[in-house]
Amino acid sequence: MEYNQIKISTQQAEKILFDTYKIKGIASELPGELDFNFRIKTNTSESYILKISRPNEDENYLDFQQKLLQFVAENGKEIMSPKVILDKIGSAISTIKDSFGNERKVRLLTWISGRVWSSVNPQLNDLRFSLGQEAGKLTAALQGFKHEKSEREFVWDVAQSLWTKKHLAIFSSEEKEIVTYFQEQFENQKSDYNHLRKSVVHNDANDNNVIVSKELINPKVIAAIDYGDAIYTQIINDLAIACAYAIMNHNDVLDATIPIIKGYHTSFPLQEKELKHLYNAIAMRLVISVTKSAINKIEEPNNQYLLISEKPAWETLKKWKTIHPDFAEYTFRTACSFVAHPNEEKFKNLSAKNEFLVSDLFPTINKNEVQHLDLSVSSKWIGHQEDFNNLDLFQFKIDQLQKENPNKVIAGGYLEPRAIYTSTTYDKIGNYGKESRSIHLGIDYWLPQKTHVHALLDGEVVIAVNDFGDKEYGGLIVLKHQQKDFCFYTLYGHNTVESVLKHTIGDTILKGGKIAELGNYPENGNWAPHLHFQVMLSLFHYKTDYPGVAYLNQIDVWKSVCPNPNLLFNSEALEKNTTISNDEIIKYRKKHLGKSLSLQYKVPIKMVRGSGQYLMDQFGKKYLDTVNNVAHVGHENY
Repeated sequence: MEYNQIKISTQQAEKILFDTYKIKGIASELPGELDFNFRIKTNTSESYILKISRPNEDENYLDFQQKLLQFVAENGKEIMSPKVILDKIGSAISTIKDSFGNERKVRLLTWISGRVWSSVNPQLNDLRFSLGQEAGKLTAALQGFKHEKSEREFVWDVAQSLWTKKHLAIFSSEEKEIVTYFQEQFENQKSDYNHLRKSVVHNDANDNNVIVSKELINPKVIAAIDYGDAIYTQIINDLAIACAYAIMNHNDVLDATIPIIKGYHTSFPLQEKELKHLYNAIAMRLVISVTKSAINKIEEPNNQYLLISEKPAWETLKKWKTIHPDFAEYTFRTACSFVAHPNEEKFKNLSAKNEFLVSDLFPTINKNEVQHLDLSVSSKWIGHQEDFNNLDLFQFKIDQLQKENPNKVIAGGYLEPRAIYTSTTYDKIGNYGKESRSIHLGIDYWLPQKTHVHALLDGEVVIAVNDFGDKEYGGLIVLKHQQKDFCFYTLYGHNTVESVLKHTIGDTILKGGKIAELGNYPENGNWAPHLHFQVMLSLFHYKTDYPGVAYLNQIDVWKSVCPNPNLLFNSEALEKNTTISNDEIIKYRKKHLGKSLSLQYKVPIKMVRGSGQYLMDQFGKKYLDTVNNVAHVGHENY
């Protein structure tokens, strides 16, 4: 039926309201996919939402929605939800006939005052946490609700999302590739997914169905509205839908999910096996959204509400595809306080049973003691940026340190935040500004060029390349070590290209066998000679490279994916922690400094280094240095 023929005007809505409920009010249109919705303002403080169905709507389906709202009101005492208003004869659902003689169903609900999510700016982590928290409370309140209409065919159910495969022809080639990728991902795991926990869930926490408090500072999500899409499905789908819409218009979409998941988990604890499917569930909700938008452009071109999420949904899908599903899962696990990588404990147990010597890695140097070298942002040893970028000077300082410790191997670096990564290639704009990769994931062994590197365990060559470029690996080789019930990888970076390319993918290098020789700059990526040694529990999609440095906001995941290589050697020198904590500094300040020098931030910033017009904290994050709007430039003019 033509959309304009079934549309209800505000004047018609006001008449229907009075005739059915004996309430006088002023109606204004609200968006809706199926129902025609109106906000009703009265002369009193009461406000309502009037919902008028399309012609010949299934009354049993509407009864499902009304009963569900009444169930939430009874079982979710902490939840703010729309309340059902009975008509003048005591019915929850009324029947009218429109001007064309079509039968329409009418419902009236209480209005929840606040702002819709889409109108709130900025959308910060605390707000996203409250979204997850309220969504989890609603899921908990809906446990045990039953209705025959809760199990039905429904295009917006993620579990039934593979109907989208029939509509691939409406997309461009680029769009089709993205949609097909996620459809295949979802279909490949469907058998395990089908066995996840199920219940009736809200199923539509989109950015126009989430109500936020009116406070401009520290606003909170207070309610979800529009229960029309509620359905019996996998519980994880409800969280996926909340994430899918709330991460739109954010630079780092994965990071944006974390507070939502944390909040949900506090209200409704998630299971580890559910988190394995969250990445695909988020993607498939977005796939449904873009497919429906494409179809609706053809079927109802005048209904703009049906197209409202199309552009941001595509943008989010493109960003989501760049994230490896396993890395997303490990991020979700961290958000729920599970160990990020499921095999981390297995690797630790293996390491505890198999202790190695440094000389096993470098047999030709015959040294096993380690001299720790601090190259962190806080280090005084590395000096000015111009110093550590001068490789001849840097090597001279290494040589001097080696002379002072002739019987030790100079090493260090695991989880060090470093300022020496001056390349901007891996900088990005996150949700809270510019971010740089600065947290080192391996151990650096500073040894002369041509030093031989040998295998600690039998391994299969899975990467052997010249990772060419400034501050890259140069000669890079990665070995896979298959154990009885898991596998892990070891990475060897900054070797000579010739020694690495002697190996081919699939080669086996036996324990004690020679892997490579250390390179010099420029072929080793423009570094002073050293080995970057790293352990990984997952290789992800990498075939010619692998991150050796991580972003700070991802460190809880990366330190699980890349456990400390020193677990294999147990060097006490590499375990010493000389970092002074913020709490210790604050305690010292309170003891020795007056109140005029009190701290102003909730979480104080510890500045440890200057870089031109910037000050840097202990994690390498840069802050523009301004006092009273006057820039203090030149802290490290050279």
